Amino acid sequence: MDPIFIAIAFGCGLAVYLINLPPLIGFLAAGFVLNAIGYESNATLDTLANLGVTLLLFSIGLKLDIKTLLKKEVWGTATGHIVFSTLLFTGVLLAVKTIGFSLALELEWRQAMLMGFALSFSSTVFAVKVLEERSDMNTFYGRIAIGVLVMQDLFAVAFLTVSSGKVPSPWALGLLVLLPLLRPLFFRVLERSGHGELQTLFAVFLALVVGVGGFELVGLKGDLGALIIGMMLASHYSASALAKSLFNMKELFLVAFFLSIGLNGMPTMDALWIAAILLLVLPLKSLIYYLMYNRYGLRIRTSLLATFSLSNYSEFGLIVAALAAKQGLLSNDWAIVASIALAVSFMISAPLNAENENIYRRLMNRFQPKESSQLHPDDMPIQLGDARVLIIGMGRIGQGAYMELESSYPGQLLGIDSDKKKINLLQELNINAIEGDASDSDFWDKTNISEQLEYIFLAMPNHAGNLYALEQIRHNHFKGKVAAIICYSEEGAQLRDMGADDIFNIYEEAGSGFARHVIENTSLQLQSA
Repeated sequence: MDPIFIAIAFGCGLAVYLINLPPLIGFLAAGFVLNAIGYESNATLDTLANLGVTLLLFSIGLKLDIKTLLKKEVWGTATGHIVFSTLLFTGVLLAVKTIGFSLALELEWRQAMLMGFALSFSSTVFAVKVLEERSDMNTFYGRIAIGVLVMQDLFAVAFLTVSSGKVPSPWALGLLVLLPLLRPLFFRVLERSGHGELQTLFAVFLALVVGVGGFELVGLKGDLGALIIGMMLASHYSASALAKSLFNMKELFLVAFFLSIGLNGMPTMDALWIAAILLLVLPLKSLIYYLMYNRYGLRIRTSLLATFSLSNYSEFGLIVAALAAKQGLLSNDWAIVASIALAVSFMISAPLNAENENIYRRLMNRFQPKESSQLHPDDMPIQLGDARVLIIGMGRIGQGAYMELESSYPGQLLGIDSDKKKINLLQELNINAIEGDASDSDFWDKTNISEQLEYIFLAMPNHAGNLYALEQIRHNHFKGKVAAIICYSEEGAQLRDMGADDIFNIYEEAGSGFARHVIENTSLQLQSA
């Protein structure tokens, strides 16, 4: 790849990053800059861009619980939105035709519906990056937003598979049956591959060779194969580590994808005007998301934040438009319209998501809307009951604190942990504990901190999580005492600056406890002698 591509991509990405916008907007701008000075896309860039999208889908699969897709708030929202949004954009494009734009004069209703279908999608690339940067991938709103995007991707991949003109091989069904049977073998090889580059290489092999190669061999879309392979591995204990190890590789390849958008061609004046009209319609597309989510009993905050993450146009929509142009179903100018709408929608959506919490609070304070009378079970307020002591993080330290305090506060302790399996085990041991992620703002938004609560112990192993939880505790005007564990002394200073009442350095205290234990045992042995 030409070094000028890398130089301009870095320069534009840095410029955008310095004004607190996601670098991907700069990469999109870099593509148009390169186009303006005479550069075109090439085979190397296209290959890297395709790898980026493929690894993105594989990474999504690694983090996706298949049960999420089966929830009505996911498949119902995705299906309903595709239908209503496609109809909305079909109507808008036919209205644009009546205005007299030359680009739209030959647009028939079937072509308008095809373009409307492409515009109905939201960006998986953008949403995943925003949720990852905010550490909201595992939040309830993050999970349902990603679930909707995966459903949309499945619709898009199905369309691309059908429209490519390739009839799936009779062996396609055999491959879909064979893969689940091979899953135990994949797991065993993953476990025998260690935790380094060999394991990562095997994951890439599964995604690109078994997933992409295998699916294309039987006439199915390769990207669908990468997504399904990722979903098959999602339940393995190393799935999270694999997603992290692939993160930087995926991000670099996606730079090529964003550059390729701008390199598709320079827009005409008609294309700019139509893209501007599509951007004016974007709030209506977002409103459909909000209404669909709200219909399934989600809280206003959950519906709003999930909607914000989906308030953009999609790279898959661009791919659909580009494929339709390649097959002569649409003019290539429509792919350029889609690319402009995509790029500018990212610029609109980025600050919207950066300020989503503040926007939500301002809207709530101003309009004071009422929540649904029948809230979704996963979105109900968290009641702390009669607890006087809250222990957040039920690892060894949290459990030890619980056992130590049990005699002083019988029946008045409550443990919180994000690991559902751990919570089930603790409950079997008659330990009062519930599932919750205290590093998630949604947890604190749903939690009613009662007046009788006296102590909160922050025992999460992640310092950033404890720091964030303390910030939320102070935001909720908690009047009791807060204690937190740390591993390093500088972490204690941060927590104290934010109002922590007590700090426990687990390494220092473990060392003093170890010494105290040895001396006491030695004294007992001497006395008995």
